[in-house]
Amino acid sequence: MASTIPDLLKQLRSGNHSSSPRLTWYGPGGERIELSGRVLDNWVAKTANFLSEELDAERGTRIRLDLPAHWKSAVVALAAWQVGAVLLAGSDQGPADITFIGPDGTHDAAPAPGGEVTGGEVTGGEVSGTGVAGARVAVALGALEMRFPGTLAAGTYDYAALVRQFADSYEPFDPPVQEDEALRTGGTALTQADLLGRFAAAEADGARILVSAGQGLIGAVARMLGAWAAGGSVVLVHESVEETDTERIRAAEKTSPAEKIS
Repeated sequence: MASTIPDLLKQLRSGNHSSSPRLTWYGPGGERIELSGRVLDNWVAKTANFLSEELDAERGTRIRLDLPAHWKSAVVALAAWQVGAVLLAGSDQGPADITFIGPDGTHDAAPAPGGEVTGGEVTGGEVSGTGVAGARVAVALGALEMRFPGTLAAGTYDYAALVRQFADSYEPFDPPVQEDEALRTGGTALTQADLLGRFAAAEADGARILVSAGQGLIGAVARMLGAWAAGGSVVLVHESVEETDTERIRAAEKTSPAEKIS
């Protein structure tokens, strides 16, 4: 069983996992993106190389994801953990060395102080905004967008325009270990081992689960980690698509029949 995110990524790019769908995204305007284990790992590796080579990220670097639940957001989270960085969920966790932003600016990503992590869910407290410090990276979320839409502030990195130039395999000089801090959310600090233990939402072996992007990035990632750790896969659905097409998507993607979208 995987004990760190690099272990999990090794599983995703190996054996039957490498060619089977591991993450499928349904977005506005008919978007459908499907990533096999190998392709998902390639995206994560490119992003990890971008983080380490362009931004000097390493074990202990503090990264804030001011992004909605989206397939690219999941890639960035996995890449951050692959280099050993600490994700900061919420402005109460202090300044970040690197902040990722989306086209809409601030997104609800975490509970305010007093929130707790319980069985893969983030509960308690109101949603807080996001403080920004250090380097900024703008992420275009459209399927065909090769660069960030609009004008970027001076010094802001364009993720979509840069990430493809980096290698699609990642060899860490100083890989994270189980005891390394990986996530701060509410009043809780979680290690790499915690991510795949008490943070990840437990799923049945091989389950293909339907996940609503409307719950926010942290909750969605908890469910994704649980599915992948169990050898399963994820169908992530934007809330605007979920409102009208959930049953059609469930049938088309053959998701677990007893599983309720959440």
